[in-house]
This record gives sequence, structure tokens and C-alpha cells, in this order.
Amino acid sequence: MKTLALTLSLLLAAASFSFGQCGHKFTITTSKTDHLDANGSVTRSDDEKATVIIGTKDITIDVVNANDEHKMAGRIKSADCSWPVAYKEGKTIIKAVIDNDNGEDKNVTITITGKDGKITLVFEVEGETGDRLRVTADKFEESV
Repeated sequence: MKTLALTLSLLLAAASFSFGQCGHKFTITTSKTDHLDANGSVTRSDDEKATVIIGTKDITIDVVNANDEHKMAGRIKSADCSWPVAYKEGKTIIKAVIDNDNGEDKNVTITITGKDGKITLVFEVEGETGDRLRVTADKFEESV
């Protein structure tokens, strides 16, 4: 019985460690946006600063380029999160509803991937698979 309890405790500890950043608020800052076509090929790149703040229930995005600034906010409908090495290796898929500058609600899927310590985000608006956005995190940190 003690062995079973110890095994369960170790499994729970390992599981909570593997989801180290899941359920936490974090901020991602980027400096370049790639626009991807339906095949994943880059159609254009824009130098622009973006700050993405992802909480447990909401998301805010602030994009600043040479010409203007765009602010968007929304609510997270679901999140599937698995990070064996927190903030370095893993994947999160977020389904959200974002309110854009025009006041329109858009269903989006945000895929955050960590591989070899490099964090990328791909934003895909439902029904607009021909123009996905990909950014690479310059900074990825847990927020308070």
C-alpha cells in the first residue's frame, strides 16, 4: 500500500511538473511577424513589435509597427497544454474569441510551440487559412 501511495505521489508530481506553465499567466514579446499561406510558406514578413499576454481566461495582443498600433482582446474558450520542459519544450493550443480593432469577434486558434528552446506562435483565424501569422518569441516569461 505504501508503494502504491508513493508511486501515485511521484506520478502526480511528475504530471504537475510537466505542465509547469499551464494555467499560468505569461507574456510573450516579438519583433517580427511572418504571414503564411495555406501551405505554410512565408508570403511576407513585417518588422513590428507585439506583446501577447495570455491568462487563464483572457488574451490581449498589442501590435506596433512604423505606421500604427493595433490592440485586440478576447476570451479563451479552451486550452490544451503540455510542456515537458517549461518555457522551452512543449505545445499549447488555445481556442479563443478575439475582438479586433473593428469591433468584430473572430474565432482564432493560437498554437504555441517550444522546440530546442525556441518559442513560436501561429495565429489562425477561422475561415482564413490563407493568411496565418507566425511570430517567434524574443522574450517569454511568466506574468504576475
